[in-house]
Amino acid sequence: MDLIPAPVSSVRLPDQDFPLDRTTTLTAPPELAGAERWLRSSLTAATGLPLAPGRPGEGVELVHDGTLAAEAYRISVRPGHAVLTAGGPAGALWGAQTLRRLLGPDAYRRAPLRSEWVLPGVDVEDAPRFGWRGALLDVARHFLPKSDVLRFIDQLSAHKLNVLHLHLTDDQGWRVEIKRYPLLTGKGAWRERSMVGYRAGQRRDDRPHGGFYTQADLREIVAYAAERGVTVVPEIELPGHTQAVVAAYPELGNTDVVDTSDLGVWTDWGVSHNVLNPSEATLRFFEGVLEEVLELFPSEFIHLGGDECPKEQWKDSAAAQTRMRELGLSNEDELQSHIIRHFDRWLAERGRRLIGWDEILEGGLAPGAAVSSWRGYAGGIAAAQAGHDVVMCPEQHVYLDHRQAPGEDEPIPVGFVRTLEDVYRFEPVPPQLDETAARRVIGTQANVWSEFMHSARDIDYRVFPRLAAFAEVAWSALPTDPAARDFAGFERRMAAHLEVLDALGVEYRPAAGPHPWQTWPGVLGRPIEGLPPVV
Repeated sequence: MDLIPAPVSSVRLPDQDFPLDRTTTLTAPPELAGAERWLRSSLTAATGLPLAPGRPGEGVELVHDGTLAAEAYRISVRPGHAVLTAGGPAGALWGAQTLRRLLGPDAYRRAPLRSEWVLPGVDVEDAPRFGWRGALLDVARHFLPKSDVLRFIDQLSAHKLNVLHLHLTDDQGWRVEIKRYPLLTGKGAWRERSMVGYRAGQRRDDRPHGGFYTQADLREIVAYAAERGVTVVPEIELPGHTQAVVAAYPELGNTDVVDTSDLGVWTDWGVSHNVLNPSEATLRFFEGVLEEVLELFPSEFIHLGGDECPKEQWKDSAAAQTRMRELGLSNEDELQSHIIRHFDRWLAERGRRLIGWDEILEGGLAPGAAVSSWRGYAGGIAAAQAGHDVVMCPEQHVYLDHRQAPGEDEPIPVGFVRTLEDVYRFEPVPPQLDETAARRVIGTQANVWSEFMHSARDIDYRVFPRLAAFAEVAWSALPTDPAARDFAGFERRMAAHLEVLDALGVEYRPAAGPHPWQTWPGVLGRPIEGLPPVV
């Protein structure tokens, strides 16, 4: 049946097909009404069939079974009756996605192309391996219009990925409306120009770039995602990656070592040395920011970055050094840890949890914090062994902005070569962890950084088809030994899955290489050659 991600088990029953017609009904109990609503909307658009509500025991029926795990489901298709049994609303949505896939690629279109539709006779049992199956979308470096974010959510949900990590702020732009601090978007959301490719190429696009999401936009994004089983986790960077903040509110910078009064939003890629000062006033400012963020995002986790914070300004700042002495801190790493610990407590008091990049381990990690392990596995291993929850997203394996092939035609080639097979053989739980620590790996995530992606078309090319391979790693019960995985079988299923991506309008990278319009001739990238995956 070419299902991606692969279910726990599936049996094709060729003589048990269920033809659908205008009399076919769709029924669900109140607790699964969201999945019923989504399935009817999707299939009615694609098939033209009304799928009116019916009675239990006929048509397509959703059933709740509380003995199943929340994201687990079963599907049984027989002539005249298809039953989707789910452990909860999330399981019903994932089962609904599978039902749509069973109808074929045309079920992903927004208008009917044919009049005959058949659900194949099947028995499917399924449940995910990990609870956190995520993708990071960086909208700070290149702003992505709201409609494209909603489209990306559809892509995640179609692949049973359930977390959208939305990277909303960075040196190059601030993308979330904060009403009490209007200059964050009034000034911080706009930069004068952008680098084109890597800095060594010395190319610039002198067109101003920017944009932000209003609070109404973000509420819409969160609600839209929730209807599709996706939780939006916001990222607000601090104390580094914050030049856009300092450009908007200069007093938040280290004003005793740098003149921040005429600082602009950064127009380079990379990491700015203009970081936040560590004063109490700065903490109060970001508490105000986060109060509004918490109103917009109901997610358990709030991502506060915590990565790549240059310490030079703190070392040179008399105010920062005085602050360290007042707090009894011995070095700048401990000063950063103080800031992270402060917001860990602040979030915990409000029923939320902090998650940050693995640099938050430096100087001591807040007890309740979780770690996104991006610099290889080492940070995640240390965090898990210390009793912290971990999301594995090592750069060397699942950064999908990294190039997919070594060819000269790859557009703005950056990072490591990571092919479809490389992603499929990624194993999120390192063998160094014992059983107790391994349970701390709550999931995995693929990251999509947008310095070299200017539009949704660019994102499609970088992300797909590799995100489909990642989705199977995150969902399916694959062998934990990467060498034992059946990549040939996945490739065969992937050939059929490309028709789904075509129907969705995803401009993925062809196996033979980019189409001419997907190349960026003459734009310099930053390829990294000959480096093995870092453990």
